[in-house]
Order: sequence, then structure tokens, then C-alpha cells
Amino acid sequence: MTNSLNTTSSVYTAVNVQLNHVSATRKTLVVTLDPSEVDAEHQAVVGEIGKFARIPGFRPGKAPAAMIALKFGKEVAEEFKQKVVARAYREGMEKEKIDALNVVGVEEGKIEAGQPATVTVTIDVRPEFALPDYTNLKTETTSTEATDAEVEDIITGLRSERADFKPADRPAQKGDYVKLAYEGKIDGQAITELAPEKQLYGKAPQTWEEVEGAQEGVIPGLGKQLAGLKPGDKKDLTVVFPAEFAAVPALAGKTALYSVDIQEIRERVLPELNAEFFKAHQVDDLAGLQSQVRTNVKMQKEQQNRVGQRRQVTEQMDAAVDFPVPESLVEAETQSVLRQFLEENMRRGVPQEQFEKDKVELFASARKAATSRVKLQLILAKIAEAEKITVTNDDLNNWLYREASRSGQKPDKLAKALGSDREQLRSVQQSIIFDKAVDFLVSKAKVADAQPKA
Repeated sequence: MTNSLNTTSSVYTAVNVQLNHVSATRKTLVVTLDPSEVDAEHQAVVGEIGKFARIPGFRPGKAPAAMIALKFGKEVAEEFKQKVVARAYREGMEKEKIDALNVVGVEEGKIEAGQPATVTVTIDVRPEFALPDYTNLKTETTSTEATDAEVEDIITGLRSERADFKPADRPAQKGDYVKLAYEGKIDGQAITELAPEKQLYGKAPQTWEEVEGAQEGVIPGLGKQLAGLKPGDKKDLTVVFPAEFAAVPALAGKTALYSVDIQEIRERVLPELNAEFFKAHQVDDLAGLQSQVRTNVKMQKEQQNRVGQRRQVTEQMDAAVDFPVPESLVEAETQSVLRQFLEENMRRGVPQEQFEKDKVELFASARKAATSRVKLQLILAKIAEAEKITVTNDDLNNWLYREASRSGQKPDKLAKALGSDREQLRSVQQSIIFDKAVDFLVSKAKVADAQPKA
């Protein structure tokens, strides 16, 4: 591999190490072992295999080395090669004092006993940068107290969960449920023909739709046009599909005409605030329910503030320092971001064809997010080192119990799996370090009340 920037070289009795600076975050180590070091590794491998080899006429461990090398040639060659590469890497790292983050590639030349061996290792290293002041970051939080209006809305929501829906002989009003049939067309062509795999968007002989509900039904905007209609009414309603409509890309941005036939109207009847209702919510009376709601709202707002402060401090750290990010880490994180995005959107029903159509934009977006994540991780790792933030047994136990609760597995089983997978253990420990570093930043930040939005 060629040296694109500059080269330093260290010469030792048995090892020659050449360090090539490819970029600020990528280096290559060209390590040459002389024949004596190569032979030492070969002899060690033959000796180790010879301890257990069974050869007629010889007790285990007593067969001549030449016979061992001949009979177990393939096994010796493979282990010998691995040993030489590992020794070259170890010698090079020790002598150049490199802070490696990731081994990108290994190229070994011809490796054979009695000959010098040259191994080239490409490494991404930790970038050098100075930390800005991170102990007085500014954060804003909002009041955690529940307003009377919030308490009333939540209690109304609790009542709505237990509501009855009774037939209403009147025009539909907000909050009612309307049973209707519909059939849609776009420029005179049936939607069932335009999107045959999504028949529900084109035609339904019977369905329920909430009038002006907080959550839209299948057809976006249809529920907002049902107020004032009554059973027996037939009407044509215009629906404009969003420009981005992942559920049925063929309908995105199109204007459709839906013929609706109103079949029935049911009004929402809320339950009384009585002893039975209070008992169902484990309180004695309305005051107790209001107190319970206020406590829950306070906890939710406190959590929102915590999340908000964590976001604010990490955004400030990201903006305060700039440095090149190791390419191999960005590549790995980009694939992770893409996997998460694809899994989430597949659960939402987005078709595979849509991913193919948008793959260039998706990759660019994922890479941008990955670069930011890797940069933040490097910043947090440096803060953790400066503040001597470490992972304790309690941290690992807390992680195990949280993960067990989330996944439904037993903590003991998770602990055993984690103990047998060093890479996974390292990933968990790193994640804990990052979380603790962010918590540290929040603990040292200045806090101000957020100004109400105009």
C-alpha cells in the first residue's frame, strides 16, 4: 500500500516497522519480521501441535518436529500464518503507540519458515481534537406542573376509553362514529384499478369513521368532511392525498373523488364519574383521580425534560468541535441506521419498491446521521476518559434487568449470553459509558426556564 502523506520508520534488531499516514484517521503499518522471528513462530506452532499429535512409534509430544510439520502440514500452515500476522500487528502497535479504533484490512505477503515476512495492516485511529468547555452548557426545561385543562382533558380521555356508542337520529357531530360505504375515483378511473393491491383505499361496502377525530382513518381527510351528514345521505367528497403517501405511493399527491353512502351514526356517551369509575382507576373520588393524573403528568413532563436536556447538551457538543471522523466507523454506523430505518418502515407497510426508488436519498441521509453519531460517540468517549467515568457491576446489572424486562428474557440467560460474547459485552459497556457521559453533561449544565412559543 502506498504512502499518501508521510512515513516514519522504526528499525529494530528483528522487526522493521514503517508507519504510513494515509489520512488524519487512517494509517498503514508495514511490519517486516526477520527470519529468526518467523522461525520462532513456526517452531512454536509445530511444538504446540506436537504435544497432542498421535504418530505411530512415538509417545505424544516426542515425535520429531519435521515429522509433525509433514503429517499436519495444513493445520501447521494455517496456524503459522495466523501467528505471524498477529505478531506483526502486535509488534507494530506496540512500537508505534497507535490508538487504534478499527482494523480495516490486513495484507500479508508470502509467509514461510526461514524467510522474512511482511504484513501490512490498515487501521483507523482515534482522531485528535481538543474538548471545549463542557461543564456549563445551557439547557432549557419547561414546567412539570399539570394545568387544570390538561387534567380535565386526560380525565375526559379516560372516560372516552369506557364510552358507549349509541345510535343517534341526527346529523353527525364531532366525536361521533359514522358507518358508511365509499368508492373512490381519480380522473374518472376507479382507485381499485389504480391500486389493485390496496382495495381498501378504493372501495368499502361498510366501515366506521370518526367525525373530525384526532387520528385519521384509512382515507386521509375523509373523517373531517362527515359532520352534518345523516343516515341515508349520499355525497361526493374530495380527498387530496399527501405528497408523500408511503402506504400507497400510486396515490401520493393525487386528488380523488369519493362517493359516500351514510348508513348509521353513533354518538359517544361518556360514563358517569361515579364510584364504579373511580374504583376502576384505584381512587376513592374525583379529587383522588385528579391527584393521580397530576402525578402522572408531572412524571411524564420530568421525563420529557430529561430527554430534552440530553438532546440539548449533545447538540451543543456536536456544534462546538469539528474533526475528521474515521471512515470505517461511519460505514458500519451507516449500515446500522439503514437497517433500523428499513425495519421500522417495513413494519409500517412501506413496499420494497419504494426503498429501491429512494435508495440514493436514503443512503445519503443515513450516512449523514451516522457521521453525526460517530462524532458524538468519540466526543463522549473523550469526556468519559477525562472524567474517569467507568462501567460498574451495578451498571451492567441495571442494563441486564432493563433488557430482560424489554425482551421478556430471564436476566441470568442474558448475562450468560453476554459473558460468552466479548464483542457484544464491549458494545454494551460502550453504550453505558456514552449514557453516563451524557448524564454527566446534564448534571453540570445550566438550567433555564423555556420561554413560551409565540
